[in-house]
Amino acid sequence: MTERYLEADCLTIGPGVKSGMPIRIDNPLEVGADRLVNAIAAYDRFGEACVVVDFGTGINIDAVSADGAYLGGAIGPGLEIALTALIDRAARITRIDLGEPETAIGRSTRGAINSGFIYGFAGMIDGIVRRFETELPNPRLLATGGLAAAIVPFCETIDEVDDLLTLKGLRLIHERNL
Repeated sequence: MTERYLEADCLTIGPGVKSGMPIRIDNPLEVGADRLVNAIAAYDRFGEACVVVDFGTGINIDAVSADGAYLGGAIGPGLEIALTALIDRAARITRIDLGEPETAIGRSTRGAINSGFIYGFAGMIDGIVRRFETELPNPRLLATGGLAAAIVPFCETIDEVDDLLTLKGLRLIHERNL
């Protein structure tokens, strides 16, 4: 399909592809392509130790060493999955659009969900990142993914969001494999 419509070869991210990044985990074949692509783009941007938080289906938090090696990370449930699970399992909770909490103590179901999800996920990210920092001192921190903009303003550890990080990583890998 890519050959027909884009006049380009299809490049599948996986074993055998030149990523330019050593993978220092127990089984390098386990690294998801999205996690590796984000790590490559973040390291290319900073050129030093960094941590990427991807707010996607799951929340991926990945670490890259100062010398540009993928070190591993943490994976947790994404906001949408968690909200869907809550709605499916709770008797009186219906779908809402998450937004900035008016107060930490929600005074309605909607307010309580906003507080719980926005502050809860921000606190989870901050807690994991701080633990990463004990093993990887002074990393640059970057977030990406669909719901990053909703949570990052409430995080104490992340200052930047790059919505195009994954695409930048795909471009870098493509260029390395020409």
